[in-house]
Amino acid sequence: MHDKIMINRPVLINTRSITKLLCDTPTTILAFQVDSAGAWTMAGVSGKTLVSETSRIDFSKPRYDQTTYIGRAAHFFEVTDPRNVLLSNDQLYKAKQLLEQYKESRAPYGTTVDDMWLAKRRYSSAFHPDTGELMFLPGRMAFQVPGNMVITGLMMTFHQAPSAVIFWQWMNQSFNAGVNYTNRSGEAVSFRQLFIPYICATGGAVSSALAMNRMAKYVPSLVGRFVPYFAVAIANCINIPLIRQKELQYGTNIKDSEGNDLGKSKVAARKAITQVVFSRIVMAGPSMMFTPVIMELLEKRTNILKRWPKANAPIQILLVGFFLAFATPLCCAIYPQQSALPVSKLEKEIQSGISPDVKTVYFNKGL
Repeated sequence: MHDKIMINRPVLINTRSITKLLCDTPTTILAFQVDSAGAWTMAGVSGKTLVSETSRIDFSKPRYDQTTYIGRAAHFFEVTDPRNVLLSNDQLYKAKQLLEQYKESRAPYGTTVDDMWLAKRRYSSAFHPDTGELMFLPGRMAFQVPGNMVITGLMMTFHQAPSAVIFWQWMNQSFNAGVNYTNRSGEAVSFRQLFIPYICATGGAVSSALAMNRMAKYVPSLVGRFVPYFAVAIANCINIPLIRQKELQYGTNIKDSEGNDLGKSKVAARKAITQVVFSRIVMAGPSMMFTPVIMELLEKRTNILKRWPKANAPIQILLVGFFLAFATPLCCAIYPQQSALPVSKLEKEIQSGISPDVKTVYFNKGL
């Protein structure tokens, strides 16, 4: 049954006041119907639901179902959104504060569910999931597209001259080292543990790129354009395991479904690092495989690059950016962020210390 309100003349309705009068009804827009007797009937309400009027929501978890690929992809499209890098530290810390206030049942009056999910999205894009620390800006996943599109685009543009190969491979590995360190699983990493893999990955990428460039002289030009991708794939296989070597030596943190700490597992660490290496290689694939094909077609079937040779680099940067905008979230979503592992697959000494009721453990695989 609708509530009826008798109104004899037009009035300006203050929806905020009405909301309070109606016992905090989640209303921002009120719709009325008028019957033959002149009575106005509240036909329905629409607007944003206040958090105070809903059951408790666990904002420590992603908004979308992480057991499905679609849900994980939707989550990472939000986390890797390049617009997140434009947020100030003040906006980010306010988002963190709002989440903490809600957790303690102290969310300010008028806070909506949409406000909370916006805060969650901002928090997830900038704070480490394990340590809760504000991450270094160039290392955040939201910076992947703007940062990588410039470096990768230029690396692919200048892929022949040895000096250019050395410089851009070094730039790429410097950027990757920052990303790998920032998105590690939460374990502390010393300068030595960071520096050695950085040198090894840079050396591996540069040497493999130079060697393949020499071999590329005897194959079609299109094949030569793929050299940067192969070099990046080799470097990822070196860089990520080395920078996370402490996890391989001592294990990564594992927890039960309730979030209780169960110790460290080397098996979980190996699985996490393997997943990250694979997803990173696949992530680079579309931009570094399709872009050379498009550029080869532009070069041989049009006169665009002949008329405007300086357009080469900007075109490659834009193409790389386009592919990365989709490849980054879609490849981050290949595996769940909180990866699962049956207890039976863990080390024997770890299994013995876990309750028989716990069948599966979970761990942050990193990014």
